[in-house]
Amino acid sequence: MNHVLIVDDEAEIRESLESILTEEGYLVTTAATAGEALALLRDAAYDVVLLDIWLPDRDGLDTLGEIRQMDSANVPEVVIISGHGTIEAAVRATKLGAYDFLEKPLSLARTLIVLKNAMQSRQMREDNAEFQRQLASKGTVTGTSVPMKALRQQIKLMAPTNGRVLIYGESGTGKELIGRAMHAESLRKDRVFVELNCAAIPEDYIETELFGYRHGAAPGGGGPNVPAEKRGTFERADGGTLFLDEVGDMSLKTQAKVLRALDEQRFLPVGASHPVHVDVRVIAATNKDLEEEIARGNFREDLFYRLNVIPFFVPPLRDRKEDIPLLVKEFLAEFGAQYGRPRVEMMEDALAALKQYHWPGNVRELRNLVERVLILNPKAQRIERKQLPMLVYRDAGKAVGSGSGRGEEFATLLEAREAYERDYILKKIDECHGNVSRAAEGLGLERSHLYRKMKALGVSVKE
Repeated sequence: MNHVLIVDDEAEIRESLESILTEEGYLVTTAATAGEALALLRDAAYDVVLLDIWLPDRDGLDTLGEIRQMDSANVPEVVIISGHGTIEAAVRATKLGAYDFLEKPLSLARTLIVLKNAMQSRQMREDNAEFQRQLASKGTVTGTSVPMKALRQQIKLMAPTNGRVLIYGESGTGKELIGRAMHAESLRKDRVFVELNCAAIPEDYIETELFGYRHGAAPGGGGPNVPAEKRGTFERADGGTLFLDEVGDMSLKTQAKVLRALDEQRFLPVGASHPVHVDVRVIAATNKDLEEEIARGNFREDLFYRLNVIPFFVPPLRDRKEDIPLLVKEFLAEFGAQYGRPRVEMMEDALAALKQYHWPGNVRELRNLVERVLILNPKAQRIERKQLPMLVYRDAGKAVGSGSGRGEEFATLLEAREAYERDYILKKIDECHGNVSRAAEGLGLERSHLYRKMKALGVSVKE
């Protein structure tokens, strides 16, 4: 955040602005030509560009037009500066998308005000883009089982309130989806939904992720590519919803600070001298028994009561197996569209096998399985039982090679062996989080040998 690119062919102006803006806490980069500036913009993200209208290699307004045509996710706000300002130039700059127009000699006070407003405009644009992405990706709470019907009713009843929510459930049950559904039906649905996985952030960084930092207080001492200051998730979620996933993994020290922020709706960013006031609805989720964690001294009882105003429980997939056909249909549509195969269906014998499986990874595991089956069967329009991973059969109590097992569904021993090898290789790659080199080591194979084996078996993974 707060990264400024100064583009001016006058070294004195570049150095003067760089010195002033650095003192104000901005991260500053400079360029003397349009070509240099465009190269910098392609390699890094900037929030605001201060762009001179007269440049030695290209007209500044033409450069502005090129900047506005860049990837919309990285387009900065552009403020035009000129020593020969005219109404015509200012109007043209505005039509091309410039945020504002400054005349030389620059007024320090006006430059700082325009820069601050441009930063806020950029942030609002980012927040709106994030919100639109969330709306586009927001799923529905799928299922006709009694637990899911009850869950949807509970969401409809509780979402319009501002009460804090604590969602319980095993890993992979869809706790984040419930949080998003709550937000989508809340009074804050037109504002941002910010997510933070507490288990994924190292302890040394969790405080700055939650509350942000100011001028030079970056964790680890910062660096050339580290922003001078950063807004934390509490501040970014102001007016909207903050989803704290795996809240049970926070340290007691962090829990104390979150408790205070919840009570006061304000907090002090690291390195700041003044508190930030926010209006945030917190939805937390955990796969742990927090009452048991309290008894062990791992979780604060007072924080538990602050979060547990509206408790939700998301049932595991094994307790709502009648929802599996609907979920499979949803995932087939999603991945079928992604891989250009919109009409793939799961046959009844395959669905019956899926219903017998225990699903320790819950809905996430089912989603991954559907994607894997589509990848391994690129020409199939109907997914049959024999095309499912062997793990499904083993958990269902149907041992491979037994009279009622999967072995009878293959025409030859070669087909059965290849199916087992595909499943075993994918399982090992999953265990190594997609790292083929580590999987090869675990399988006792050379990396090149594993790649040849994967190619022969039609195995494709994203590293």
